[in-house]
Amino acid sequence: MTHVEVLDTTLRDGQQAVWGMRMQAGMALPVAPVIDRTGYSVIDLTASSLFEVLVRTMHENPWDGLDMLIEAMPHTPKRAGMRSNASVTFGITPDALMDAWMRQLNVHGIRSTWVYDVLFNIDKMLRLASVAKEFGSTCAGALMFTLSPVHTDEYYADKVKRLATSDDIDSILIYDTAGVLEKERLSTLVPALIEQANGKPIELHANNILGQSGKAYLDAVDLGVTVLHTSNRPLANGPAVPSTQMTCHNLALLGHTHDVDTSKLDVVARHFEQVGATMGWPVNLNNEYDALAVQHQIPGGMVGTLRQNLAQHDMVDRLDDVLWETARVRKELGYPGMATPFSQIVGIQAVLNIVSGERYKVVTDEVIWYAAGHYGEMVAPIDDDVLDKIMSSPRAQSAAGNPPEQPTIEELRKRHGTQDDDELLLRALVPEADLDRMRAAGPTKRHFEVLASPELRQVNELLKATDLPAVQIKLGELQVELYRQGF
Repeated sequence: MTHVEVLDTTLRDGQQAVWGMRMQAGMALPVAPVIDRTGYSVIDLTASSLFEVLVRTMHENPWDGLDMLIEAMPHTPKRAGMRSNASVTFGITPDALMDAWMRQLNVHGIRSTWVYDVLFNIDKMLRLASVAKEFGSTCAGALMFTLSPVHTDEYYADKVKRLATSDDIDSILIYDTAGVLEKERLSTLVPALIEQANGKPIELHANNILGQSGKAYLDAVDLGVTVLHTSNRPLANGPAVPSTQMTCHNLALLGHTHDVDTSKLDVVARHFEQVGATMGWPVNLNNEYDALAVQHQIPGGMVGTLRQNLAQHDMVDRLDDVLWETARVRKELGYPGMATPFSQIVGIQAVLNIVSGERYKVVTDEVIWYAAGHYGEMVAPIDDDVLDKIMSSPRAQSAAGNPPEQPTIEELRKRHGTQDDDELLLRALVPEADLDRMRAAGPTKRHFEVLASPELRQVNELLKATDLPAVQIKLGELQVELYRQGF
């Protein structure tokens, strides 16, 4: 039997996949101390994309919220994730800015990190890991898993060997964004990785999009995986990872051990159910198995983005066509792993192929950069006919002929007009107008008022659904008239 460490992703991947990264600090603070005392090995807390959404959509300073949450959870290491060559953008971020990202996260108290690169620019991953080590932080080197004819056991084992030889990498993280891993694939993959991992533990993160990741977790433990990523049930499953509740139940049933105090899980679950009800956000999701998802391997949260893109062209009814087209584009582009940025790059190109009515008539700059090798070494070559279409597009010469710049940190500070690297990163991430709106919204709020009563939640939803100046509501024998302020 195996002792399994459970890593909590409720506050990062859970809310990213289910709530679109809109969780504000005040929504989590009431239960943060409970999460801290639950017995997790690590609490996954943030990433650069969350920073952007908090600024642009929620008008909240993400540094302030991060500080509040870290202060509220002093006992458990907090984790942040980063792509090796970019933050937020689907393009390329200068190395100096990525180093600053890793440095500032650690300055604010992050002590566990994971780094990834879909095309495995190992040198860039290890450079960031070395920055984390300056602060004594641990770092997991991530394998962004995808099913394809070219992503073999040998391919992944070679990447693990290169990562595991570095003293700056503490564990190997298998990251299955599409939730496609099952027993047959795991049975050869995990032993191949363990053989090259230099004794370092193997972590598994599998989004439960196909409804099979809970079983995959148990099979992985039998094969030697010792760290599992879970989320509390309201923000688990569906496009997120399996729930902590069921994972711990299954581990105990099969004789494995863990350190999670399961008596604390329901307190956290009830709180986030109330937050979800107050905001009108989904909780407690479950997905059915869809064989098409194995073909396109789009991360669950991105299906909503594709639907929004089609809605702009009044073509939502073409979503299935886009999913099939995504699978086709992915194959033609040489099977890039379907994680940021390539899940977005492939998906957006598929939308353009459908909307324009002619495949590759319109080609994004990111696809051109990929074809030009700016993102790194491809796993497999691009289809010859498709490559011709990409490189003959109107933007090809300009985009391909301008590789990403690499300014120094001092040049970046001068360009953005600040010596404060917290501020530098925000200015580099989002437009100044969004930062102005964030600042105008005032200090980050520590408190969030949940609507615990079902009746109050119904009233709240009714008010959201109408712009009338007055609403009359009858609840049984109680009749209430509500007037908007100013009327």
